[in-house]
Amino acid sequence: MEPEIPRLDQNKNLETKEESILIPRIKVVTEEIRTNPASSQVKPTKGNFKKYKKLVLIAISLVLLFSLILGVLGYRLYTKVKAARNSVISLIAVTKEQDLEKIKKELENTRVSLTSVEGAYKAFLWIKYLPFVGVYVSDGEHALIAGGFGIESAQIVISAIEPYADIIGFNGNGNEATSGEETTQDRIDFIVKSIPDLIPKTDLLLEKVGLLRKEVDQIDPNRYPETFMGNTVREKLRSGIALVDTSSQFIENGKPLLESAPYLLGVDSERRYLILFQNDKELRPTGGFITAYSEALVNKGRFEPVSSSDIYSLDDSYTPKVQAPEPIIKYLKGPYLISKKVRLRDMNWSPDFSESMNIFNKEIKTVGIRNIDGIIAVDTQVLVNILDVIGPIQVPGFGEFSTKVTPECDCPQVIYELESFADIEGPVVWSQDEPGKIIFAPPNYDNRKKIIGPLMNSILANALGQPKDKLPALFEAGIKSLIEKHVLFFVIDEKAQAAVEKFGIAGTLNEYEGDYLHINDANLGGRKSNLYVTQEVNQEVEIAKDRSVTKTVTITYKNPQKHDGWLNSVLPNWVRIYVPKGSEILEFEGVEDKEEPYEEFGKTVFAGFFSLRPEGISKVTLKYKLPFKADGEYRLYLQKQPGTDKPLYSIQVGKLKDEFFLLKDTELKFRTP
Repeated sequence: MEPEIPRLDQNKNLETKEESILIPRIKVVTEEIRTNPASSQVKPTKGNFKKYKKLVLIAISLVLLFSLILGVLGYRLYTKVKAARNSVISLIAVTKEQDLEKIKKELENTRVSLTSVEGAYKAFLWIKYLPFVGVYVSDGEHALIAGGFGIESAQIVISAIEPYADIIGFNGNGNEATSGEETTQDRIDFIVKSIPDLIPKTDLLLEKVGLLRKEVDQIDPNRYPETFMGNTVREKLRSGIALVDTSSQFIENGKPLLESAPYLLGVDSERRYLILFQNDKELRPTGGFITAYSEALVNKGRFEPVSSSDIYSLDDSYTPKVQAPEPIIKYLKGPYLISKKVRLRDMNWSPDFSESMNIFNKEIKTVGIRNIDGIIAVDTQVLVNILDVIGPIQVPGFGEFSTKVTPECDCPQVIYELESFADIEGPVVWSQDEPGKIIFAPPNYDNRKKIIGPLMNSILANALGQPKDKLPALFEAGIKSLIEKHVLFFVIDEKAQAAVEKFGIAGTLNEYEGDYLHINDANLGGRKSNLYVTQEVNQEVEIAKDRSVTKTVTITYKNPQKHDGWLNSVLPNWVRIYVPKGSEILEFEGVEDKEEPYEEFGKTVFAGFFSLRPEGISKVTLKYKLPFKADGEYRLYLQKQPGTDKPLYSIQVGKLKDEFFLLKDTELKFRTP
């Protein structure tokens, strides 16, 4: 018979008996479960609690220790950054003093401070592998490396410009000019002779700036807030990166020009240039109506005017044979009612200056202007820029000229006098009794632009004769005129022409992979109304989910002045809008007449005609689809029309906005989601 196994719910006295060897304490446990289910959780013993407490204390201690270490390292980094910041502030201050010796000293101090920051920052580089915060630590690393290359680049620049310190307004090491005579032609001679020494330094500078640009281009400003604790953040980052990109391009594009400078300045052989005066107040595609010309010789950097005359005088001896553009025939009329062949004065119809001058150069040979080495076009803004520096000048036989604003036209006096001299009209009365004798004629009828030559000669002579303290401002006025496209170059020599194109002073329409915009206006008989007309360009860029891009461009023209029948009149304007090749037009409004889209210079062109009245506003709206998709980045290249002042541009790409005056050709970049 099998032994009877007592049941758990029986034998109440079982728990009082000795514990069974086979089923120890089973009654006790089950009874606890029955009477108190919560007791099924195992409670820590006193020993276990001490163990857990010890682990928690160790964890807290490690966190505190780690925090303490980070705090110490962070404070150390803070003090290094603060010291570096003070060094940069000192460097900026001495730069404003324009003392090269002090700048060199502060550059070295800044380099040492920056190296110290880099050492302290290494303790935090492991954080860049963490999500979210890692990218900001990486940006800091890129910024520090870029700062080092920036210091090295600045030291190279200081070494390069030291011999020319006085020309750009710095106190040098004693090599600067000491007299008015030396500050003029002697200083130019010195520059011409020392150009070969600059080229090796340019190569080294290009290398350092390239490395600098590589680092800053890896920083994305869009991931930073617009402001932080009242300080602008995102825009400052964008401006800094844009400045690096611009400086890099300036140096890279300037090297070929530096190499071609001996040719352009007639170091090896005398050069002959034809100088065209373009009136930007009567705007034409390359900067203004061609109103006068002058011939000049350049020998080892020395400019010598030869002759000057009215473009109409040149046209009188020219037999037109090139077909005129249809808009000129249709809207300019005048001589084109008789002959549809283009005159010399209207040959700058192509927006590409080199294209226009290729035609012009061929045709002027038929009227005896041969063997020129190049053509230089200048507009009225160049005269204003220089006169702003040297002050009023006297032109023998014509009086005084200055930039003082005159109420007659609300414009600089030199502009008023030029227009007054050129635009006096009236009949020429010939004697019936004495053939060839003129009884009456308006002033300057035989050469309406003869003031140009003497005025330019006087300005050149005055500029070269300025004392030392005017040199920096003159240098700045020259650079400003070049960059803002108030001076254009066309050179017969292919290498030299490639150099001026690379530097952006040839007035060419550039190739570009990305979005592109060039707006080109032509005044076809609206007197000098461009003296008053302003232009605003608004761009709205829409990027669809499939990354396709649709763009709306609105161009607003305003003429706030009253009609005077002399300078200000109705503006008949032919506008051409150059966009990426293959762009599809969706809307084109605000024009009275439009041309079918066509291709030119690797671009698609939308063109049309409208009239702008004094005290009026005209809007041209263009909507089109770009031939490519924006994948991660939207890039835009804006090319300014020569002769224009500073049209206001604005652009919106999604939530990103930008607004600025277009002073020069400009590239914009926007990161897209």
